[in-house]
Amino acid sequence: MNIIDITTVDDSSISIYVSCSEPQLRHYRDPDGGIFIAESCKVIGRALDGGMKPESILVSSAVFEKEEVSALLARVGDVPVYRAPSDVMEKITGYHLTGGILCSMTRPELPSLQSVLPDASKERSRIAVLENIVNPTNVGAVFRSAAAFNVDAVILTEGTCDPLERRAMRVSMGTVFQIPWTFIGKEDVCGTLRAAGYKTAAMALVEDHVTLEAPELKTEPRLAILIGNEGNGLTDETINSADYKVIIPMSHEVDSLNAAAASAVAFWELAGRT
Repeated sequence: MNIIDITTVDDSSISIYVSCSEPQLRHYRDPDGGIFIAESCKVIGRALDGGMKPESILVSSAVFEKEEVSALLARVGDVPVYRAPSDVMEKITGYHLTGGILCSMTRPELPSLQSVLPDASKERSRIAVLENIVNPTNVGAVFRSAAAFNVDAVILTEGTCDPLERRAMRVSMGTVFQIPWTFIGKEDVCGTLRAAGYKTAAMALVEDHVTLEAPELKTEPRLAILIGNEGNGLTDETINSADYKVIIPMSHEVDSLNAAAASAVAFWELAGRT
């Protein structure tokens, strides 16, 4: 194991952990790709399970001897392992890092839409589509619900937050490495999915809707569940083009849930309850 002790936040060998923003990490090696930084043993472990390639580890000396950390370090191969005191780690991250460990990893190539969708021979498929969801916490929560309720893939429009942002990965508990996902363009989202063999269900507060319990939704063999932006919902173009407009029945004059909560309810009803 290649252990390197760090005593100051100014050490240039850990600059990617200190000074790089999320956009800078994404374009770290342009035009040849970027890196991302995963946090906590669970997230890093699921990233490794998902085939991600580690480049370096930054770990607090306070957790270095813990069993789960030792087990993780045994998996990463001969990459630099930077060990830093807790006070230095806190200066690096700007907050107390509960798990005490970060890992920089090679950013994978973005797969094609066709490659992340289940094979056409699968009798029943449910996918999620996130349109312009910008909050990484919401994106992470949607992935966690998708993993919990048997969603086959997550498709994101270009205006949606990167699932490999550190907070999104952390909130997802690493499920961004378990559920296939990719980005598609903003233009004609429903048309793109229809060409791939999916009917589309737009979660939207419009008059010509069906409720989430509608039997026709349950019997669709291939269904895409569309979740929109936190403030504005789905675009009018997407709603008008969708095969179904769907609402979640509610009480006490509540008209909607936030994107993360709505997705969990929709996934349970349409994907988790088979």
